Amino acid sequence: MTRYIRRAAVFCGLLLFALLVNATRVQVLYADAYDDNPANRRDTIARYRQPRGDILVDGRPVTGSRDTGEHLRYERTYADGPLYAPVTGFASQEYGTTLLEHTEDELLAGTDPRLQPLPLWNDFTRSRNAGGDVLTTIHPAAQQAAYEGLRSRKGAVAAVEPSTGRILALVSVPSYDPELLSGNGTAARKAWARLNADPDKPMLNRAARQTYPPGSTFKVVTAAAALDAGVVTDLDEPTDSPDPYTLPGTTTRLTNESRGCADASVREAFTWSCNTVFAKVGVATGLADLTATAEGFGFNEEGLRVPFPVARSTFDTTMDRAQLALSSIGQYNTRATPLQMAMVAAAVANNGHVREPYLVERTTRAGGGTVSAAGPGQYRQAMYPSTALRMRELMRGVVEEGTGTNAAIRGAVVGGKTGTAQHGIGNSGTPYAWFVSWAQNDGDAEAKVAVAVVVEDAAASRREISGGGTAAPIAKAVMEAVLRP
Repeated sequence: MTRYIRRAAVFCGLLLFALLVNATRVQVLYADAYDDNPANRRDTIARYRQPRGDILVDGRPVTGSRDTGEHLRYERTYADGPLYAPVTGFASQEYGTTLLEHTEDELLAGTDPRLQPLPLWNDFTRSRNAGGDVLTTIHPAAQQAAYEGLRSRKGAVAAVEPSTGRILALVSVPSYDPELLSGNGTAARKAWARLNADPDKPMLNRAARQTYPPGSTFKVVTAAAALDAGVVTDLDEPTDSPDPYTLPGTTTRLTNESRGCADASVREAFTWSCNTVFAKVGVATGLADLTATAEGFGFNEEGLRVPFPVARSTFDTTMDRAQLALSSIGQYNTRATPLQMAMVAAAVANNGHVREPYLVERTTRAGGGTVSAAGPGQYRQAMYPSTALRMRELMRGVVEEGTGTNAAIRGAVVGGKTGTAQHGIGNSGTPYAWFVSWAQNDGDAEAKVAVAVVVEDAAASRREISGGGTAAPIAKAVMEAVLRP
């Protein structure tokens, strides 16, 4: 009898050992496969079991969480969703996350290792930290002014603080309400289908993820390159520029919208936006020097993040002289995001220094303790400080007596540049209206804000569309919001 008991005990021991081996195999060797299995909903249930951390603007949450009482308990909510959608993105139970909701997802969801009280603490306790908060650099009044300025027109606004790179406004219109996508039911799926089918692409962040031909606003870059290279030494000297100007090696003639451009000085040509003068100046400066200056401002830069990725602004590095002439006035293959053009204006205001833009000021734990904090971004020298000083003169002239007078602000120093960018087959599309600018209060030592505005569908006839008439008033409202809170 004892022998049978012993055999049964050994057999049970073998079974127990086999169970332990199998449990080890499942938990160690196949853990990742089971975690990634679509049928495993434990992580998803845990993710939505608690409220998500918030994204804040000027200390006020613009996101929240709603208790649905369902299996996936908490859904994301948004205050002023369309206004801040280009900043927050969306957090959806069905479609994942975008923009700040994506780049800061681990912190907001409470899974960031930096939120743990001790290293590996959650691995042993199987606990989950409360979601942290993300404090943005957005200036609420500037964001509101940009959004209201665009109204129902398609376009984008980007504003930065020149001395630090802090992003003060990031607006894209048309926009959408991210809360429509938060759940996982029929309503969310219908909203997703409708938004993706919309030809106006309301979920596209035009301020940071869309590039446009910058038109005459690129003359800021061309003028800086010519001054740095010594091609232009006297802003008031006649340039011996014909009107029209025949593109080198072609029979194509370039003309101007403004009068009096023949042989105009660089100052006059910049003030009244003469294409012929700047096309000729760009060719004289040469591809190498113009490319170096453009890249100093940030063109052709790979991997810019704010912290979500920004579309690459481009300046072609393999062009003939005719193509270079067109590129010098912001046409041909030259393309830029509004954020990039805000950086161009900011560099002029900041003595030629380009600060890397950033959107997150600080991240914190649920209790308020700091997890990470940002400071002024890295910088590079886009132009000599002496060139930046002369560029500020030129940009002030545009606002004080040229094409950008609609951006003038009483009691402030404002510099700007208008632009009207042709596009489409045979330039058949409605021109894009651009304005880039910077501003500081009288008596201030440095500029407080730099802005870029692009309007895709200006509500006017082609002949009446201009950066000064359409985009400059929007930039003015944003600058006033920052200068006079």
